[in-house]
Amino acid sequence: MMHAPVDHFRPLAGRSAWLLTTGAAGMDVQTRGLADALGLSYTLKPIAPKGIYKLLSPWGPVAASERFGEAGAEFAPPWPQVAIALGRTSVPYLRALRRHSPATFTILMLDTRAGTGAADAIWVPQHDRLRGENVIVTLTSPHSFTPARIEALRRTMPDEIAALPGPRVAVVLGGRNGSYKFTASDDARLAASLSSLGALGVSFMITPSRRTHHRLFNVTEAATRGFPRILWDGDGPNPYPDFLAHADMFVVTGDSVNMTGEAAATGRPVLVFHPSGGSAKFRRFHRALEAYGATRELPERVDRLPPWSYEPLHAAETIAREVERRWLARGCVHP
Repeated sequence: MMHAPVDHFRPLAGRSAWLLTTGAAGMDVQTRGLADALGLSYTLKPIAPKGIYKLLSPWGPVAASERFGEAGAEFAPPWPQVAIALGRTSVPYLRALRRHSPATFTILMLDTRAGTGAADAIWVPQHDRLRGENVIVTLTSPHSFTPARIEALRRTMPDEIAALPGPRVAVVLGGRNGSYKFTASDDARLAASLSSLGALGVSFMITPSRRTHHRLFNVTEAATRGFPRILWDGDGPNPYPDFLAHADMFVVTGDSVNMTGEAAATGRPVLVFHPSGGSAKFRRFHRALEAYGATRELPERVDRLPPWSYEPLHAAETIAREVERRWLARGCVHP
């Protein structure tokens, strides 16, 4: 596993870029994380193909009604020096951009089934199957919590967190998706695990996500009610960045690759709760993180706090260094 240095020459710093995604939070986290690691000056370009054009992605064209390349359209000159696209529906837009602006260096994220010729560089997480000369593979996904950002957050501890007794456990809640069901018994199982952790003398820092369903939030609230805690209920700014920086340990629901990867950027122990369901890709992801030493499965009853450490995982930095190398190798030195 490669770990890139933080301080280095950044040949793409300040260069113009478009980020092409549907605007979903999980997608923007990944494209912006990479763009920030490269130091790009970027513009978000949300895409929203409809009907047959969405169905035909990644192989079909951009709808003529979008007037791609025409003056006054959303996708028109001046063309960016770099484009980062994520997901199947972004590929037609990336293909159209390459036709109009061959000098634009293109980066495609995830295995979209469009093949290795779809972009100059392609990033996939290790649990995706695509491989090739221009394919960059990392264990976790890119995100905005760089080593420098985590270090800066750790320099100042909010009073509310400082008042919590240690060890502090950050509980990061996801929710149902296309792979995980989160049955009532799943939610009760998580509650039992959290209660047993509380009995060991920990304090909790709890944050839900957009997908967290009411029952999961409610059982988590009830299970941790008798212990020192901070419970974010969606009112006001999300304290998640400070939770990430100051937690001594994490409990993360296994439905989110992004949240698990962000916790693994800290070097602190990560206990993963596995709800019912899952998929082969999720299983490959979690097995790989366990093999690396970042995570362990959350038991239904925690009898002791299992301390361990590992080299933090910073996928955005690793991907950025590979992109820079390929940019320079292609001779992309124009201003």
